[in-house]
This record gives sequence, C-alpha cells and structure tokens, in this order.
Amino acid sequence: MKEALYEYCEMFVSERIQRIQKQIEDLRDSLNTETKSTAGDKHETGRAMMQLELEKLGDRLFEVEKMKKVLERISIHQKSNKIGLGSLVETDKANYFISISAGKFQSDGNTVFCISTVTPISKLLLGKSGGDSVYFNGVAQTILGVY
Repeated sequence: MKEALYEYCEMFVSERIQRIQKQIEDLRDSLNTETKSTAGDKHETGRAMMQLELEKLGDRLFEVEKMKKVLERISIHQKSNKIGLGSLVETDKANYFISISAGKFQSDGNTVFCISTVTPISKLLLGKSGGDSVYFNGVAQTILGVY
C-alpha cells in the first residue's frame, strides 16, 4: 500500500511540475511574440501583467519542487513504531500517509489522505505510536497502526 501511495504522490508532483512548466512556457512565448503596437501604455501594462504572472508561476514551481524534495527523503521500506515522515497511519476515523499534501488516495475501497508534516492533524500525529489517541477538531482519534 505504501508503494502505491508513494507513486500517487510522485505522480501528483510530476503532473503539477509539468502543468506549471507548460504555463511558464506559454507565457514566455506570448511575451516573446508580442510586438510593440500602437497601443503604447496598454502594451506595456500587458507585458507587466505577464511578467507578474511569470513570477507567480515561478513561486508555485519552487513550492512544488520543495514537495519533490520531501518525497525524495521518504523511505517507504523503513519501519518505525513512531509516526514520522513516510508513515502510513491507520486511525479509527481515517488513514493518513505522512508525506506531502496531495489529497485523497482511493484504492480497493480504502481511502488514505496524503498530508504533509505541517498540517494540523499531522502535527498531532508525529511521534505518536499505535494505541495513542489525538484530539482533532474536538474528535478523538485512536491510532490503530503505524506502517
């Protein structure tokens, strides 16, 4: 199961990187093909807006690259009784893969939430073991297993 979760997270990051790189490429093409027109100020405003959008895309790409680096630190074959990066956590309320924030993974009727170590629920779970309980949003969750 951890292998499938890891692959899901890798695919999530890879697709986001490709999508952002494509947007950057398209925007750069637009900037390069746009010629000085008689519009004057409108032209310069348009170029400035595209430049700002390029900066935003660059920031988003940087964040996704950080996610990729987090994934590279995960060893899915490492065993530990304590919850940490790369742990698959089963509770009586939900299942979590402590990795990156990649949303909900579903397979064979099982749902696992891929969450980063900085999410509120993850902060509560880190360092805990099977049998421990955490309180999240006023609801107790008992840790059934750490894989």
